[in-house]
Amino acid sequence: MSTSRVFLLLCLFLAVGSGATAQEAAHPLADRVEELIRSVESDVVAWRRDIHANPELGNREFRTAALVAEHLEALGMEVRTEVAHTGVVGLLRGGQPGPTVALRADMDALPVTEMVDIPFASLVRTEYNGREVGVMHACGHDNHVAILMGVAEALAGVRDEIPGNVLFVFQPAEEGPPAGEDGGASMMLEEGAFDPMPSAIFGLHVWPSPVGELTYRAGGAMASADGLYIKIVGRQTHGAVPWGGVDPIVVASQVVMGLQTITSRQTNVTKAPAIVTVGSINGGVRGNIIPDSVVMVGTIRTLDPDMRLDVHERVRRTAEGIAQSAGAHAEVRIGMGAPVTYNDPALTRWALPSLRRAAGSDKVYEGVPITGAEDFSQYQKVVPGLFIFLGVLPEGEDPATAPANHSPYFHADEGALPVGVRALSNLALDYLFQNAPGG
Repeated sequence: MSTSRVFLLLCLFLAVGSGATAQEAAHPLADRVEELIRSVESDVVAWRRDIHANPELGNREFRTAALVAEHLEALGMEVRTEVAHTGVVGLLRGGQPGPTVALRADMDALPVTEMVDIPFASLVRTEYNGREVGVMHACGHDNHVAILMGVAEALAGVRDEIPGNVLFVFQPAEEGPPAGEDGGASMMLEEGAFDPMPSAIFGLHVWPSPVGELTYRAGGAMASADGLYIKIVGRQTHGAVPWGGVDPIVVASQVVMGLQTITSRQTNVTKAPAIVTVGSINGGVRGNIIPDSVVMVGTIRTLDPDMRLDVHERVRRTAEGIAQSAGAHAEVRIGMGAPVTYNDPALTRWALPSLRRAAGSDKVYEGVPITGAEDFSQYQKVVPGLFIFLGVLPEGEDPATAPANHSPYFHADEGALPVGVRALSNLALDYLFQNAPGG
């Protein structure tokens, strides 16, 4: 861990330990920024609707990136484009000395045909991995982009009094790049998105919880997502003479059941949950032939970085041991995907007053772990970060039955947009003022 990061965390722990009294009060620009946020609310809604009606898949966000770049340039920022294919990075230099803080929004849509009856519903169709598909912002990234554009305009209006810099990171391909391509947060970092290097990063995601609520969780907030490939190699024989070979189908069945004991009997579920799922099994061509091999594909989800590696080792050991006991052989490959979205505990505690001022104390809650994944976690490997959730469920809808993210019926209530703008603005300015020289 770098010296600067150790110093930052020490400062945050001291602030928490002393009651964080400076953080309870709004930053000095609060009233003016609130006026700017209110003045840009209608633009945020318009941007969101425009982006929603014109969604683009990962690494193909050309129109969205152009809209973002034009906006940031008009605000007088230093703008870089084509970072990780279509990413945009804008740097707002404050008029006073201080650190740099980063804010991130993802821009890509999903290969989903929209079923929501709204005037700005997507009618876009395109090609994805060789197939014609509908395209929709079914995960709500249109809201993220519009919110961060609103934050950029609000903070640009007070730039001369900001102590430090704000780095606006508009990222492509959070949902994953097309087959055969690189992309997403890791590529943004490789291509220098963090220039200058921020001391912390903040981001948010819309979620089907009551409109305007903010949800946080310290530590593992979203799971790592690692790909699982297991090939069981036996020995082919006639289906009527199973003793003449080694049946990989039976072995694969035993492996599937054995894998489930890893999460039910071998991991400390009181520390963090873990999931091992086999989603596909393929082997054989007809009923009277025992095949030579079977291939299983799945996913591993964990919410603790140490547990992640431990579960990987147990998956290998279980598959290989069961196969060996039957005279077969297991080839196990685990692809490292997005890491655990790990919210720095000190930074999370520090941020609570900022979030409460943004949404109201009665609308800020500690959430439960989410076993979906987010590549915001890649940024958190470099600097302390906080990733929160913004409720966009329309009034009167039941969270238990409402369409979730990635559904063709997913719909966001635009009443949450100002809360998102206020939350990221508060986090950025509170952080800069409290970590500026003499702050």
